[in-house]
Amino acid sequence: MTAVRRAVLPLLAALTLCATAAGPAAATGYRYWSFWERDGSRWTYATQGPSTARPADGSVEGFRFAVSEDSADASRPRGTADFATICADTSAVGGRKRVGLVVDFGTTADAPSGERPPARRTACAVVSEDATTAEALAAVAKPLRYDTNALLCAIGGYPARGCGEKVAAGAGSSPPADGPSLGLAAGVGVVVVVAAGAVWQTRRRKNA
Repeated sequence: MTAVRRAVLPLLAALTLCATAAGPAAATGYRYWSFWERDGSRWTYATQGPSTARPADGSVEGFRFAVSEDSADASRPRGTADFATICADTSAVGGRKRVGLVVDFGTTADAPSGERPPARRTACAVVSEDATTAEALAAVAKPLRYDTNALLCAIGGYPARGCGEKVAAGAGSSPPADGPSLGLAAGVGVVVVVAAGAVWQTRRRKNA
């Protein structure tokens, strides 16, 4: 067996064991408030943000806090409340519109570490005819919190911290693995260095 193989094979074997132990990177998702519109008896993911959406009188809009990878697997607001139920005790007002809102704070599994989600709530917002969903939400669910990019971070003060952070999907507040570990990458570098050294030593002996 050549000097190169004697030096490199044990290290490659060790690195293979490390890579196997590390396993594939965990699927990642984002913890955030998703925005939904009620279409008859079902929820549909909104195609625009609450700051630009302008619901008509009698509309029902929903928000759900959860961890999801994208809009395709986002969790819908729970419950079957419709406009007639949400705004049953709110009379129509001339020059104003009524918007039914469902705010679902999600589950403890999706809650940030140390926080507990409040109970799901509904509210009937009475706002100006040209008001956006964000304005309707502000009328009934303060305090709201936004980040510098106008991303909705908190409704009713929940959560107290964080905004759209990346987490391991289905793992609550655990941070995701973003790729190979530093140790594994460093190990590959060691293999390259040792192999180069072994080749140099072999050539030196042959040329001596």
